[in-house]
Amino acid sequence: MLKLFARYSSIGVINTLLHWAVFALLYALGSSQSIANVAAFCLAVTFSFYANARWTFNSEATGKRYSLYVIFMGAVALGIGHLADRIVLNPLITLITFSLVSLIAGFIYSHFIVFRIKK
Repeated sequence: MLKLFARYSSIGVINTLLHWAVFALLYALGSSQSIANVAAFCLAVTFSFYANARWTFNSEATGKRYSLYVIFMGAVALGIGHLADRIVLNPLITLITFSLVSLIAGFIYSHFIVFRIKK
């Protein structure tokens, strides 16, 4: 499990860089944190899903799995962005919070739900 988490985390670094860059651009252009966070997520999540399906979990990337992953992670992104907007959180704190929560929750959800191996 530690090896899987290490692989998931390395993909997460690239995913995070994509997410942060898009978030920063959209926020600088006037988007709210919730919209910027979800839009950045949409780009990064697609990369993350396919890279993790192939490299981390050695699984087939199906539409059902993609939908499960996107819906769950999108809810996390929107929830954190919405909370950040409500409490007027600094955007950097929003990004750090989302990155940490999505890394841990995303790995657990991916391992036990999205890419689980049926025995």
